[in-house]
Amino acid sequence: MRFKIFILIIFISSYVYGLNFHDDEPPAVLAAKLESAMTDEQALAQVFMLGWVGEDPSPLIMDWIRQRNIGGVKIFGWNTTNTQRLARAVGELQRASLQGPFGIPLLVATDQEGGWIRHIRGATSETPGNMAIGASGYPRDAYLSGYYIGRELSLLGVNMNFAPTVDLFTNRDSVIIGPRAFGSDPVRAGILGSAFVRGQLAAGVIPTAKHYPGHGATDLDSHGILPRIEVSYETLWNRELVPYRMLVAEGLPAVMSGHLAFPLTESANAPASLSSWFLRDVLRERIGFNGVIITDDLMMVGAYVYLGNIQRTAKQALIAGNDIIMFSSTPLLFDPVWTFLYNSMRDEEDFRQVVRSAARRVLELKLTYLKGEVSVPYIPDIARVEAELPYPEGQAFFLNLAARSVTFVKPNPPDTVFPLTREDAGRVLLAGRFTDFFTYGRIAFPAAASFRFSNTTNPSEIIAAARNADTIIFCLSDNNDLRILRTLQGLNRRIIVFSVLSPVHIENIPWVTGAVATYSYAPESFAAGFSAIIGRIPALGNLPYDW
Repeated sequence: MRFKIFILIIFISSYVYGLNFHDDEPPAVLAAKLESAMTDEQALAQVFMLGWVGEDPSPLIMDWIRQRNIGGVKIFGWNTTNTQRLARAVGELQRASLQGPFGIPLLVATDQEGGWIRHIRGATSETPGNMAIGASGYPRDAYLSGYYIGRELSLLGVNMNFAPTVDLFTNRDSVIIGPRAFGSDPVRAGILGSAFVRGQLAAGVIPTAKHYPGHGATDLDSHGILPRIEVSYETLWNRELVPYRMLVAEGLPAVMSGHLAFPLTESANAPASLSSWFLRDVLRERIGFNGVIITDDLMMVGAYVYLGNIQRTAKQALIAGNDIIMFSSTPLLFDPVWTFLYNSMRDEEDFRQVVRSAARRVLELKLTYLKGEVSVPYIPDIARVEAELPYPEGQAFFLNLAARSVTFVKPNPPDTVFPLTREDAGRVLLAGRFTDFFTYGRIAFPAAASFRFSNTTNPSEIIAAARNADTIIFCLSDNNDLRILRTLQGLNRRIIVFSVLSPVHIENIPWVTGAVATYSYAPESFAAGFSAIIGRIPALGNLPYDW
């Protein structure tokens, strides 16, 4: 009965407005008709994408959908403790949107890159990530990663993913990109990124390449500062922009603009996300991109610090060429951003046309990808969510990917140390901070002792534990771990480094006996790494950057 009432409401909406999102017309034609029929408020709402606080939809986000009919919502990590609950939330959000004028569904987006960045947790797959794909080197691994991540998102009603990350592994000190990159080679990043895009599309999910024009050449984080990257346009064109040039040629539907300044280019000190030169002249005119451009979160310091307030930042983002402005929080309905943009539309015809053109492009994206046989369902099937997450075929694939990507970094050749048998290892100490490291370490070495450390660990404690071991297998993930590891230098012990995330830290410890690199802290990566250490599988991966 409820379903019949729901369909009736959509029918009445179609009758009143004369148009409906589900009318059978080509996307470009219907998008133009819908945009022309919209009021300025309705067109402006389509360029808004908002986050919300809590696991269930807040009353405020529901007001934005029911009263404003906004274009999209963004799911963050704080919304996703329970995937079944998230699926119900997505269903509630979409029902409200579909009951609005023209029956237009929401873009429901998230960051599910794989590896380190996985905003929807709960029952979804943990995966080896982009740098593992770069280490394996197979485009099919990128395709299937995109596909299986997309299949899980589709079950949850998430129809847009802010992935792949095609930033390059250029600055090795970066703590914001690191293992999120496929590697340092721009052509390989383009090949693997294109394959990931095709996998996402095959699963019905809209992929979004980021962070245009490239976040990999800085160690600064645009969440807290506006990074300045001192490279020329020529360098950008032949390095950072290569993956975008390749992906656009393959039909990429969406790009995320980054809050990054390139003072040696015509953009000068403006963030690329607010630069019409970067977005209109380079991305649209020179590269030929015709899809949707969405800002990274405008609540980030790197976005609003340039103009000093969020209202002017949002307006400039649209003038520069973004089609969607994203906010991680939910403003009040008559927040200054909304009123400032609406008043600007009323007073400035040029800006009004900018917004309406952006709305039309958003509508065409929705009409192209949210209708069809492989499209993500608007209302998730909770029974399927419970039965199919994590996606079983994906679980098997991600374990195989982890195995294919394991890399022996030291020594060269590795067969002077690996495989490390239980007899050769003697008394083993496992030292690390991740539970799965100890779980799989004890499978490989059942008699091993364990030492769990933290950032506040006293170095004397690990030294005392290490003196009782013949072999120390140390899990290394960041600079804090490196500090603790260095306290073991000078001990007459066999020290094997088990690297997760970025393996660059291994370069700073030439004195260790051996080192194996995996590229995430997913259980599959620990299982694969220990299997390679003891010789159950070969380590076939290659570092995806120059050593």
